[in-house]
Amino acid sequence: MRALKSTFILVAFVLLSSCNPLKSLNPLSLLTGNTWELASLLGKNLDLSQFAAGIPSLNFLEEGKLTGFSGCNNFNGSFALEGTSLNLDPGAMTRKACPGSGEQNFISALGKVSNLKVDKDKLTLLNGASELMTLIPKK
Repeated sequence: MRALKSTFILVAFVLLSSCNPLKSLNPLSLLTGNTWELASLLGKNLDLSQFAAGIPSLNFLEEGKLTGFSGCNNFNGSFALEGTSLNLDPGAMTRKACPGSGEQNFISALGKVSNLKVDKDKLTLLNGASELMTLIPKK
């Protein structure tokens, strides 16, 4: 009887622990498959006049590839994700002249990203506890 009770407890534990929704959240699967569009930068709403050619965006692709638009130029680089730690490298970028400082601020913030918070509706890129930018899925 005691062995049966122990077996039941073990099976119940395994079943319950495998149903934990937090374990099923995979940051990589939430990042890929979306074009993430910039919603705020350095804790402030976007000043669209700083991004005359359009709103910056990021695309996280398979095998750690990163593409995006800086608000003026396109880039093609890489990312490394381990748990919630994230490093971004915009890599190669086109070289169009851009009015304002929006592009420079966006690219500079990308270089400071060290971690993230992500769900299906919002991506927050952080440097420790400091919010650098938030992005939302492009519609």
